[in-house]
Amino acid sequence: MLPEFLMRRRWFGGKARGIRAVKVSDIVAVCSPVLRCYLALVQVGYNSGTDETYDIPLVHVPTSVSQANLDPASVLKFRYENFSEEIVLGDALSNDRFLSCLLDAIAQGASFYGAGGEIRAVPTNALAALWQPAQGTLAPSLMKTEQSNSSVLYGDRLVLKIFRRVEEGINPDLEIGLFLTEQSPFRNVPLVAGHLEYVSHKGARTSLGTLQGYVANQGDAWQFTLKDLSEYYGRAQRGSSLGTDEIPRDPILALSDQAILDLARRRIGPYLESAALLGRRTAELHMALASARQDPAFTPQNWSEADQQAFVSSAMDLVTTNFGLLRRLKSEMPDNIRQEADRVLSFEYKTRQRFQFFGALRLSTILTRIHGDYHLGQVLFTGTDFVIIDFEGEPARPLEERRKKRSPLHAPLLQQTTADGPDERLRVLGPRAYYWQKWVSAVFLKAYLEVSRDSQFIPHSREDLTLLLDAYLLDKAVYELGYELNNRPSWVRIPLEGISQLLLDPV
Repeated sequence: MLPEFLMRRRWFGGKARGIRAVKVSDIVAVCSPVLRCYLALVQVGYNSGTDETYDIPLVHVPTSVSQANLDPASVLKFRYENFSEEIVLGDALSNDRFLSCLLDAIAQGASFYGAGGEIRAVPTNALAALWQPAQGTLAPSLMKTEQSNSSVLYGDRLVLKIFRRVEEGINPDLEIGLFLTEQSPFRNVPLVAGHLEYVSHKGARTSLGTLQGYVANQGDAWQFTLKDLSEYYGRAQRGSSLGTDEIPRDPILALSDQAILDLARRRIGPYLESAALLGRRTAELHMALASARQDPAFTPQNWSEADQQAFVSSAMDLVTTNFGLLRRLKSEMPDNIRQEADRVLSFEYKTRQRFQFFGALRLSTILTRIHGDYHLGQVLFTGTDFVIIDFEGEPARPLEERRKKRSPLHAPLLQQTTADGPDERLRVLGPRAYYWQKWVSAVFLKAYLEVSRDSQFIPHSREDLTLLLDAYLLDKAVYELGYELNNRPSWVRIPLEGISQLLLDPV
């Protein structure tokens, strides 16, 4: 039953892979005897590649309860030889009593026992400041926005994120969240109030979820940016034309050293101040993550030749894979995009050369823990400030890889554009978009460097800083090329133009 059940779930990440076998490695009764709820750890074996383990909370649905309102995609129905009636298990995250029980369990520091280990609910010192059971019950509601994980909102106080794909070790979202909550003054992140973990009889620990303070917000920074960008385009279409000589020709790093033109401030508007604020908050985050001296998981380390060569090797492999994919798929693209694809493919040698230059550097900077998947969708806009969330990293990557230390300069520039619209609209607004992107990136980077310039993770040499930013941005653009080709082919214009721009107009 489980393979079919998993394929119907939004959070299941193995839909494109052939399932070889499914094994329930443990099942733990949670909140019994009040509720008949269970947390199943299910190991999924595939025809190729590594196995994965999923965390599946389930609740028994009595036959006396009407099943008419149950979502068929979230239900397991089966018969067992010792029972005369059909057994029905539903998604426990849709059961309010179960959700309330999880919060109470964390507040009480409860444990639940299975055949192979136990689930521990662990509070932190921050929980008492956010909520105490004596203050009354918080109504739970399952949030509908996430796909790879599941989150539960408790009133306007707390959010419990349930990790769906799990593996042994501490999840970076919990690990970094705890560090910033307990060992750092940086407060533009949600406070960690507790967590859920599975501990096997052998002592291996697996993060199952993290409880955080709720951040009141007006949406994420991506939505905020798109709204402002739409208004900017509206003003651009109504205003005077933009002369080609008005578009900054200096690289973004050089532009960040200059005073921001009053004309740019008038054209782009208040968003420039928002970009500067986000630059400062990003730098403050990186400085906080670089501040540890006693915790081996967070203590910064020097770049080594092995670190550089590992990055170069990974980047080269990415070029081979994604440029090869581009060659195979370009014949299916519209003429104008195919021309850009041919242009980028002609730059393959130059792309590889950029990474080779990076490998020859002798860097004096340090490596620290980083966000791991930093983009505008991981930043909440409160109306006056930005709060950075979701330190899990890219869920498709192995946990140990997500916990590695890297340079904080991995893609710190705020470069966004739109993907849709007819070619004529893009032709008319293209120069305006480039103008916006150059000045917004420069303002973001200017604020970032003003805060972090004396930090050990910033190269002292401007040449080294340029090469470091160039290499990371190019690596990110090549990664995005593969992502869009595999997931959103209609958006492939963005990474194609990004690669061209980085190679012809470096940072």
